[in-house]
Amino acid sequence: MRPPGFATTRWSLIERVRDAGPDEARAALEELCAAAWYPLYAYARRRGLGHDEAADATQGFFAEFLERRGFARAEPARGRLRAFLLGAFQLSLARRAEAGAAWKRGAERTLSLEGAAERYGLEPADARSPERLYEAAWARELLARVVEELRAEHAARGQAPLFAALEGELAGATTTPAELAARLGTTPGAAKVAAHRLRARYRERLRRAILETLTDPGELDDELAALLAAVASAPESP
Repeated sequence: MRPPGFATTRWSLIERVRDAGPDEARAALEELCAAAWYPLYAYARRRGLGHDEAADATQGFFAEFLERRGFARAEPARGRLRAFLLGAFQLSLARRAEAGAAWKRGAERTLSLEGAAERYGLEPADARSPERLYEAAWARELLARVVEELRAEHAARGQAPLFAALEGELAGATTTPAELAARLGTTPGAAKVAAHRLRARYRERLRRAILETLTDPGELDDELAALLAAVASAPESP
């Protein structure tokens, strides 16, 4: 079974939701939801919606995708996937605001938002715009899911302890080779090589994940820099 990963959030999923049969469209939408729901939910909260309203808005947005409304304009040529989804979500929020009390709650649930309120409650205070905070949430999701892919990859090879010992290196830890060697029960040279290989694999998977959300590979470096900057400029969680 393929491990969950942000790389599945790609334009091909939107094309499958739009063009495939009902069962395949639902499966593709579930993949899209798994990676994109929290940044959109958090955006709605930053726009002033309470948990129930934001949850309904996020559910309703993906329900519209499942019903395939508006997919005539959902083309890869429209650019970066994160920007397309935010723009589409903003339109969905505007329609909800116009509908007001006429908006029917309790639409078909396309994803689980379990723990969303608690997770959002842990977000630090941040004066940046909802749009910039959406970018930061998107970036954090991407980075976390790449790490999870690597974790699953190592577990499948029987190397879960190795990954657990080295995972901190992906977050910029400055552990010395001697400390890593003691942790791994090997030599400093071997520990240094293992850490280098893990970081290289992480960079490879990260770039691949970002490419899956772009239509122009030439934008890769700019998108990578933008997402890393969005994370770096965020205040630390309490």
